[in-house]
Amino acid sequence: MSFTPIFRRHILRNLTKAHGIHASASLRGQFHGLPSRLSTAHTRTYASKSKVKSTASLVPGSKQAITSEAARAEYEKAEAKMTTAVEWYRKEVATLETRANGRVTPALLSPVRVELPGKEKNEAVKLEQVATVGVRDGSTLIVTVFEEHTLKAVEQALYSAKLPNIVPQRQDTRTIKIPIPKPTVDARKALTTSAQRLAEDSRVQIRKLQQASVKKGKYEKHSVELDEFQKLADRNISEIDKIFSQMKKATGSR
Repeated sequence: MSFTPIFRRHILRNLTKAHGIHASASLRGQFHGLPSRLSTAHTRTYASKSKVKSTASLVPGSKQAITSEAARAEYEKAEAKMTTAVEWYRKEVATLETRANGRVTPALLSPVRVELPGKEKNEAVKLEQVATVGVRDGSTLIVTVFEEHTLKAVEQALYSAKLPNIVPQRQDTRTIKIPIPKPTVDARKALTTSAQRLAEDSRVQIRKLQQASVKKGKYEKHSVELDEFQKLADRNISEIDKIFSQMKKATGSR
């Protein structure tokens, strides 16, 4: 069937209003001698398969690993330093906990550093390098120096360490006795306070390490690097909090 051009335009205009562009495009194909199916296929648009990207392999920013070699090296350096800070705090708290629980062990004197005659102050050595430390009757520490001429330096070091309830008593030319009293409630509170203060010092140190690494890298805001350094600091600070919490629980502190 053939239509005049005027009648053809009239039909197209009415169908466009009633059914939308796809219907008119289809009929336009018929009126120009083209199959309806082919005309419609040309008028529809689909996203090209070559341009569609799967999101299955994408990783959220918060879970992406640091890819920069320089940033990775700085991360590992900061991680090592933070781990050292945590382990230092762990050892300090172990000593404080031992004292708070009334246990007498040579570890009570682990903080003592001895300045030997003829050496600079920055060359102070650990107590165990110049003497042995033993326990007598479960309540007394016995310090025996290797060489008699170091006794005075060791005695001075014990006083300088300012350890609570540590009062050295010289026995002879090589021996120092240190009676350890049972800790009172106030003494345990003081030890817990010391652990809390050391915890805050450790947190500050960890934050400074994080800030120094971030400043050195000059990373962009919301970058993977910033997120990873933040998580590293948070993880180590959380470990500090955990150690302190365990110490309070073990000593019955609040």
